[in-house]
Amino acid sequence: MKMSGGPASLRIKLLLLSIAIAIALGTLYYTQNLVEKLQNREREVVELYAKALQYIADSESLNNDFTFIFENIIKRIDFPLILTDEFNQVPYDPTGSGIRNLEIDSTLTSNEVEIFLQKKIQELGSRYDPIIVYYPANVVWKKIYYGDSNLIQALRFYPYLQILLAFVFISIAYLSFSYIKKSEQSNIWVGMSKETAHQLGTPISSLMGWSEILKMNLDSPDKVADVAEEIDSDLSRLNKIAHRFSKIGSKPELKIENVYQIVSRVNNYFHRRLPHTGKNVVLEIKGDHEVAAMINAELFEWVLENLIKNALDAIEHKEGSIKFNIINNNKTVEIDVSDNGKGIDLKHRKDIFRPGYSTKKRGWGLGLSLSKRIVEDYHKGKIFVKNSIPNESTTFKIVLIK
Repeated sequence: MKMSGGPASLRIKLLLLSIAIAIALGTLYYTQNLVEKLQNREREVVELYAKALQYIADSESLNNDFTFIFENIIKRIDFPLILTDEFNQVPYDPTGSGIRNLEIDSTLTSNEVEIFLQKKIQELGSRYDPIIVYYPANVVWKKIYYGDSNLIQALRFYPYLQILLAFVFISIAYLSFSYIKKSEQSNIWVGMSKETAHQLGTPISSLMGWSEILKMNLDSPDKVADVAEEIDSDLSRLNKIAHRFSKIGSKPELKIENVYQIVSRVNNYFHRRLPHTGKNVVLEIKGDHEVAAMINAELFEWVLENLIKNALDAIEHKEGSIKFNIINNNKTVEIDVSDNGKGIDLKHRKDIFRPGYSTKKRGWGLGLSLSKRIVEDYHKGKIFVKNSIPNESTTFKIVLIK
């Protein structure tokens, strides 16, 4: 049984890592492209502001009304801006239009405010070259220093924050996945060892019993012959178990097999051993006797045995029944396996096929998981809980391809 993914698992991890890197780079590119567009937009606003000032400078009088500029341009500015003269000095402006979006401490003296503004001018100038407004004679009149808005600053660092959070999330998910995978593999190994012991235990116990009976009846040829036949049956069973485990992990050979005959063989084997369970359980088969499907008989018998064992465990009272109904469809064969046991809770119906899950105190939760693997992976069919009523009955449905 192949327990690890090996190269395939490594390829999947590399693929996931590549996808994560591609998403991160795509996010980074998209965000930086958006930042660049916003920066160009803000520069266009500054240039519009500069053109408006240039228009005033080109007018006959520099005492034109600033109302239009203030209402339509300056109020729309949401990024740091300082308007200076040709010497980088900030002239007195009662409207406050020359300084925008700067937090100036109201407790500072005028000298401290001037020092603060000069530092800001140097800071903004190191980021972007100022836009210059000229007199008509091409003499410098004003300089406009500006910086990035809060939105651009946030967007600039957003992709790195997103990548960091994605990395943390992927790391947690990877560690969780690895833990779950190791836990599941551990459950499978433990389950396989217990399943092996269980599979071997029944015929070995029978052989030990037949050996004792044989010793007690050496003088009775007829009894010896009957015991010898049962010993042959259990030895054949041991050989079949060995073949089953050898097929797990490799591609089994499928042949056209009579479904009714396979179900009958499994039922007959259990019928002879039911008295040892202390329960009066009736095994019944009905349906199409001639229908055939593509089956690996040894592995499919294992599925039926697991379903019967599961049903026997579910029947908690002495009077019980396990019924097989074989249905012949156009392209498929359906087998309904019903029992009158304790049923399955609706919330656990998906869990019963998971490796390691069991509601039994001494269960190891591998029988139904192996059954699902055999039916769906090897036979390309389906197995599921058709219906279940707590404390009344359960029906499993198997669908096979003809």
